[in-house]
Amino acid sequence: MHRAAGLLPLMLLVLGAVAQSSGQSAPQATTLSASPQQTQPGNQAAGATAQPTLQPAQGSDSADEPVTKITINPTEVNVVFTVTDKHGKRVTDLKQADFRIVDDNKPPAEIHSFRAETNLPLQVGLLIDASNSVRDRFKFEQESAIEFLNQTVRPHYDLAFVVGFDVTPEVTQDFTDNTEALAHGVHELRPGGGTALYDALYFACRDKLLKAPKITAVRRAIILLSDGEDNQSHVTREEAIEMAQRAEAIVYTISTNVSGTKGSGDKVLERIADATGGRAFFPFQIRDVANAFAEIQDELRSQYSVAYKPADLKYDGHYRTIEIMANDHKNLRVRSRRGWYSPMAEPSTGVNR
Repeated sequence: MHRAAGLLPLMLLVLGAVAQSSGQSAPQATTLSASPQQTQPGNQAAGATAQPTLQPAQGSDSADEPVTKITINPTEVNVVFTVTDKHGKRVTDLKQADFRIVDDNKPPAEIHSFRAETNLPLQVGLLIDASNSVRDRFKFEQESAIEFLNQTVRPHYDLAFVVGFDVTPEVTQDFTDNTEALAHGVHELRPGGGTALYDALYFACRDKLLKAPKITAVRRAIILLSDGEDNQSHVTREEAIEMAQRAEAIVYTISTNVSGTKGSGDKVLERIADATGGRAFFPFQIRDVANAFAEIQDELRSQYSVAYKPADLKYDGHYRTIEIMANDHKNLRVRSRRGWYSPMAEPSTGVNR
């Protein structure tokens, strides 16, 4: 018994020497910087973000066995909207107190930010109907679209892409800030074939806007030139609208109908614009097409944005309505998207070691 007690200090001394010779040291707690894994677009709320913030541990300089501290910000809904007076003139000098916001029939739990946005980066998709039904004034519409892109897209700041569609959508110019490349993409379009308008809108929102990087706050818009007549799509009008809402895209429609009276296709264009917070234009004369583009350009630079935490959020994929109302509702009109989709599951994060 006495002999065993005497050997214990010696054994500890030997073990300490072995550990020192191998260069091992006790692990120190630290926190790592990491990014959350992105949810799939179909499962992510439109305009909703969950942003984990990972802080470095104080006084640590090694990380054999890291202890990760993750702080998840509340789910946030971002809405861009436009305000006009009763004469249709844009109003750009209002404050947060001038509005009331209702999400799924309840006021937000918290408003994180409210800004008059005149300078946010743009992500713009130009969708041009290249079916036989628009052949008569196709060239003029191309030139008007090019002028719009030249006036709107700022180098090193904004991004745009061009999609032509008849039976299928075709990207003739991917995201770029190069207006010459965008103009070339517009000139590449050739009219012919049937019309799959809903498929084109669905594609532009799902495969282009939703997959585009969004490092900072941006405004997303689709400019859609068409007569609104669809005879080839695989998705429905409402499915295309839903995808635009998930992509946080405001859709502006410019009718190519030259009959002088609104047809069934024009009603489709109105529905798409109204549901996404955009505006429908009906330039029955060719020269008015350029005016419509100019109006859209001005509006994109004179909007508001609000970010808020919704009340009673459930992760069930539920469609939640949005209403933004001016307190002076008799004289002011607010245009915004009509709703968004909650996530199917709570945002998850992961740390890859």
